[in-house]
Amino acid sequence: MTRQIVLNAFDMNCVAHIVAGTWRHPDSQAVRYKDIDYWLDLARLLERGLFDGLFIADVLGIYDVYGGGPAAALRSGAQVPVNDPLLVVPAMATVTDNLGFGITAATSFEHPYSFARRMSTLDHLTKGRVGWNIVTGYLESAARNHGLDTITPHADRYDIADEYTEVLYKLWEGSWEDDAVGTAPGRAAYADPAKVHPIGHDGKHFRVPGIHLCEPSPQRTPVLYQAGASNRGRQFGAENAEVIFIGAPTKELLREAVADIRARAAAAGRDPYDVKIVNGHVVVTGATEQAAQARYDEFRRYTDPEGTLALWSGWLGTDLSRFDLDDPVAVTDNEFLKSSVETFGQGQWTLRDFIDSKSIDAEGGFTVGSPTKVADELQEWFEETDVDGFNLTNVITPGSFVDFVDHVVPELQRRGLYKTSYEEGTLRNKMFGRGPRLPESHRAAGYRDLAESLTS
Repeated sequence: MTRQIVLNAFDMNCVAHIVAGTWRHPDSQAVRYKDIDYWLDLARLLERGLFDGLFIADVLGIYDVYGGGPAAALRSGAQVPVNDPLLVVPAMATVTDNLGFGITAATSFEHPYSFARRMSTLDHLTKGRVGWNIVTGYLESAARNHGLDTITPHADRYDIADEYTEVLYKLWEGSWEDDAVGTAPGRAAYADPAKVHPIGHDGKHFRVPGIHLCEPSPQRTPVLYQAGASNRGRQFGAENAEVIFIGAPTKELLREAVADIRARAAAAGRDPYDVKIVNGHVVVTGATEQAAQARYDEFRRYTDPEGTLALWSGWLGTDLSRFDLDDPVAVTDNEFLKSSVETFGQGQWTLRDFIDSKSIDAEGGFTVGSPTKVADELQEWFEETDVDGFNLTNVITPGSFVDFVDHVVPELQRRGLYKTSYEEGTLRNKMFGRGPRLPESHRAAGYRDLAESLTS
């Protein structure tokens, strides 16, 4: 079977996700993020375009690195105010039949026992169309407002994530046997106590002795997403994730990243193609090349340099306000900053260059052009790098997605690169075609015979 492109829409429950300022564009509806009808309309649009999923980002802090405070983020609406991503999903599920929903949640700020229940509930309500984007958190403000003095060191955050997922796998995969619940006529008990097992977890970071509060959901474990870019993050993803999101700005860097992730997955005992790898991509398109360029030029007039710097200061952990616009920006040991600098080649890199380049093209690939040009470039990235698909970042919402659905999707379908209908079943089955459950090669499968392991 010919490989086809995976497409996710990348959004956030706020007015300014990745591109700061364009919420002010007259065609943008981003300020409606508080209105459930906005999310229902978006879900219908994405399902019309046969998108695999809506990938919803989230943070539990504020971008207060730039200028030493939150003023710039607040003025620009840069990921603040921000609402809970999970609560809009059940409503969107009622107006769609196939669209998946990837929910971002950090392992640093919520106990796995309560989180397991939230995700199982969501998997039930969506009939198995939910995924979890596993992040460890990176904002100091999030740590402080959850009672910590500072953010937990990077390596320690992944140690916590390793145990966090172990607890979840025990709850989701092992606590309830497949036939623990029965509703056949004449059955006296709803659940068979002999087939519901406490997980008995007593680890370094978490103690969870009891049973999972929810009966098995359609997928048990939600589809597992992950977006760590560091060496440790990639290793964690290779061992756990089914969908990995990266933000490589060139095909060369993307090709290297994809090969590395697939090699790590194989070393972890998994099929390298049991991991779908999607790269971030910004697309500005229109009916013609001229229309697309005019749309891009118009979008540029609405970008907010201060908001851009507020976001990037938070992502980099570096206060960019300390640089003059035309002074060279020092490259530190921050790998994210280094990869951004590479996009400028060998020339001198100033903060002004950075703003000009990254106000819209924030992460990953970037294409402005006609439907044919966009399809050409996405096809090149897809075929030359072994990537599985793309997370599409909007410049305005929902307009960027409307343009893509109306103009680019038909061209990709004409080339046989994109599906013309959905597969049946859960999100996992739609993506991998092997049913609702994780494969036996996945780390989580080792916790399915929990009762036997606890008594042996």
